[in-house]
Amino acid sequence: MVELLKINPAETGGTELPRNVEAEAALLGAIMIDNRIAEDVQLKLKAEHYFEPLHGRIYDAIMRLLDKDMVANPVTLKPMLEQDPALKELGGAAYLAQLTGNGAALIGARDFASQIYDLALLRQLVSVGRELVESAMDTSEDVNPREQIEAAEVALYKVSEGEGETGSVKSFLSASTMAVQVAERALNSGGHVSGITTGINSLNAKIGGLHNSDLMILAGRPGMGKTSLATNIAYNAASRWLRDHGDGIPPEKNMGAKTAFFSLEMSADQLATRVLAEQSGISGEALRMGKISRADFQNLSRAARDLQELPLFIDDTPGLTIAALRTRARRLKRRHDIGFIVVDYLQLLQGTGRGNENRVNEISEISRGLKTLAKELHVPVLALSQLSRAVEQREDKRPQLSDLRESGSIEQDADMVWFVFREDYYEAAKEPKPDDEAAYAAWKENMERIYGLAEVIVAKQRHGSTGRIRMRFDAKITRFSDLADDSYQDLDYE
Repeated sequence: MVELLKINPAETGGTELPRNVEAEAALLGAIMIDNRIAEDVQLKLKAEHYFEPLHGRIYDAIMRLLDKDMVANPVTLKPMLEQDPALKELGGAAYLAQLTGNGAALIGARDFASQIYDLALLRQLVSVGRELVESAMDTSEDVNPREQIEAAEVALYKVSEGEGETGSVKSFLSASTMAVQVAERALNSGGHVSGITTGINSLNAKIGGLHNSDLMILAGRPGMGKTSLATNIAYNAASRWLRDHGDGIPPEKNMGAKTAFFSLEMSADQLATRVLAEQSGISGEALRMGKISRADFQNLSRAARDLQELPLFIDDTPGLTIAALRTRARRLKRRHDIGFIVVDYLQLLQGTGRGNENRVNEISEISRGLKTLAKELHVPVLALSQLSRAVEQREDKRPQLSDLRESGSIEQDADMVWFVFREDYYEAAKEPKPDDEAAYAAWKENMERIYGLAEVIVAKQRHGSTGRIRMRFDAKITRFSDLADDSYQDLDYE
């Protein structure tokens, strides 16, 4: 019979924490009898998952030996652990030999490992709860309850995701397998989309869809339609997920995604009005003012009915900090398994610093936080951004990377940077007086040529080339779509 260490209840606040020390002992014995068992458990189970500290140290010593391609058994472990005080109390190396005494443990070794891991998660949950109670009891002035809530949700998310199970180190075999799967997805889509579809073929052809862990910045001056484009893409991704899911397509081949839209500028009903306008073909202005016919209202009702199941989740909480946004995104990922996040827009987010912190540093924190969120949740994040007024001072109004507000950090953290540009917006402001017939005729001719045309300028792309994509923009229903005219193909440049 293996003698196990006794735990003092006082060390755990008088409460017995979830544990199974016997299972820990049995698993260690099984690994020492058959070192191959370690191959199955070491990816998930770490030394810190053992409740008994000595068992954690024994497990760590076993793994170090196996990493050196040495056999791990009581004899080879003896010199590594013979000075351990806790082991000495139990008889030294004799305790290691006792652990291997139950050969029956070989049969249930994997079940023991799973139980040890699950109990470790429960202890983490107890720890989070205890820290939450202790911090909530602190009523000093410098305590911020919102920050405490955010910190608690971060801790809970780590427990729910099983932080010990997710590692960032992958073999080349694993990484290359993932790369081949991405290529296969692009091939199956017809050779264009390896990520989540934007719903706009010309944009998909340029960027290959929206890729997991990417941060994309969509920027433009006011009036260019950046929120409209973001809304179009969010709707297209969510509706494609719904369609593929309804057709029984497995998740790994679904070209859409459940989408979270963080709208810091517009309310949820304003955003919904845009989507309804796009789908019903009725202008948003007419919807807001009630200038619609009975037939229009029937179209509106049908569109609303069709969109009831749309997996598009809108959070219109104003003044979010980057920490609060990440917390809410984790919650949506956990509850609804979202696969795409839109943030409208970056400059309305707040950093976690207090007082008059430098705004450039705050934007740097926000852009880093969005990139970290994309990698942490393994989803694409599309963040809208404002441009500086420098655009207005140039003859050519097409934006450049240097026009991004606080551009250094945003440009650095982004995997892709897109700009929206509509020439007709600026040309409309140049309208001459009608009594100057020659100038007015020339202006009108030019407006007819460019009206309803838009460009998405891909100014940065880690995965491919930069360039310009011509699109059609219907201002009435705020919809971007592919341009049918073949004379407007996307233009590459480096």
